[in-house]
Amino acid sequence: MLIEATVPTSTVAEIEKANKLAIIELLNVYAFQNLVDIFGDVPYSEALDITNISPAYDDAAEIYSDLITRLDAALGNLDASEGSFGAADLIYGGDVALWKKFGNSLKLKIGIGLSDVNNTLAKSTVESAVTGGVFTSSDDNALFPFMTATHPNPLYEDLVQSGRNDFVPANTIVDAMNDLSDPRRPFYFTLYNGEYVGGPYGYESPYQSYSHIPDYIAAPDFHGFVMTYDEVLFYRAEAAARGYSVGGTVETLYNSAITESILWWGGTSAEATTYLAQPSVAYATATGTYKQKIGTQAWIAFYTRGIEGYNIWRRMDYPIMNIASLITSYDEIPVRFTYPVNEQTLNSESYTAAAAAIGGDLISTKIFWDVN
Repeated sequence: MLIEATVPTSTVAEIEKANKLAIIELLNVYAFQNLVDIFGDVPYSEALDITNISPAYDDAAEIYSDLITRLDAALGNLDASEGSFGAADLIYGGDVALWKKFGNSLKLKIGIGLSDVNNTLAKSTVESAVTGGVFTSSDDNALFPFMTATHPNPLYEDLVQSGRNDFVPANTIVDAMNDLSDPRRPFYFTLYNGEYVGGPYGYESPYQSYSHIPDYIAAPDFHGFVMTYDEVLFYRAEAAARGYSVGGTVETLYNSAITESILWWGGTSAEATTYLAQPSVAYATATGTYKQKIGTQAWIAFYTRGIEGYNIWRRMDYPIMNIASLITSYDEIPVRFTYPVNEQTLNSESYTAAAAAIGGDLISTKIFWDVN
């Protein structure tokens, strides 16, 4: 409200104000998209009304559609000829051109998320985003700089600050990467007795008997991922596989996505070339449909990005996960988070209606775009 209340004293100040409000809107869209992907229906149209302490929940599919409209409006209000927040912008330093790329990349992400439930809207949204200008290199990555003392990375809070020494990488991802001789392993895990060894998923895993998370990932100032170039390339590869016009073939975009991920984590171009040459990785020979090929590789690349890896697995149905000790079938793996307890107690009427609308507030209730 403070930005909206300011009265610009010049044309430049007017443009800067519009840019600031548009950037805030992009981040609002990003936040709501994540909430929908986690819970399904959520408070939306009434969510930010401070006079309403019991906001109703909106339909998740309708929220997604409205987010696209909001993105288009925000992108139309961004003017790269002038600045915005300057140094107060911790992600892009006030660079409006980069925020435009972020907005279009977010639009691409939302559009591809709709592809199994509304192909027409998905196609038009994805193609419009790519035409508008998405990320074109890792220099465009949206990374959040956590701080050593005052605002550390949540990974540090869990792995170090908690005082617990019982977190080890699960064999789900370690075994998958071992099978593919993945060159990112030394950047993802430490060695145990000269090998990469993951703890059995869902079972007790003595800390001293397995690989660990490297210190640099567990550092308090390890950055957070908002959106990255390799992520955008994976979405474009999927879009190409679906027949959308996104400037490249599925194989080219798939190769570029994997290469960018390897390079970003610290691998070399030679390692990427060798990795992609393997029959089990090469797009032409890897097992399965495009969903299995892209889904598996994107899931590996999204290491430390829990929600993105979770989204890929739910939408693409790959990779095939291990089954934890407390469940008896694959169908019991959670496909959403249940609503917070404080919503159940403080907004009970709206919560009850929302739970009924989605088919039950259960971990087995699928998000609207998860139709397979």
